[in-house]
Amino acid sequence: MTIRPATAADLAEVAAIYAHYVATSVITFDEVAPEAAFWEERLRELDGRGLPFLVADVEGEVAGYAYASQWRPKPAYRHSVEDSIYLAPGRTGRGLGRALLGELLPRCAKAGVRQVVAVIADTGEQGSAALHRSFGFEPAGRLKGVGFKLGRWVDTELMQLDLTG
Repeated sequence: MTIRPATAADLAEVAAIYAHYVATSVITFDEVAPEAAFWEERLRELDGRGLPFLVADVEGEVAGYAYASQWRPKPAYRHSVEDSIYLAPGRTGRGLGRALLGELLPRCAKAGVRQVVAVIADTGEQGSAALHRSFGFEPAGRLKGVGFKLGRWVDTELMQLDLTG
């Protein structure tokens, strides 16, 4: 496995991974998978801000990806990001998420990020929260019933990591 910056050539696989979760889970609140143009713009935007967009490359295939995007759109939030990590179906439980987050965080710090926020849909599974805890993220709150998808109301757990300490 190699963790490397995403390129335009990776975006079809990135889009397919995300589309899987849009269609089959509540870990994203999107209900329609975005078009390829969205991913092209996302890559350009993050590049332009100096923020990381990484892929886990396993034998030439994108097995997962992670990126950090500005937490909120208002200018005062420019030093805070939200991390996003998605793994290809069948690639979970192999350390890919740990490798991606382990590479994403120092790149965020290098980009001048001070705070990283994780917004984790409460699916009843603790994998994502446990991963974030293992890197020092702390609970920052819970938003109850803020998403409705696949016939159920879903809470989100907020976790936060201070990169300045």
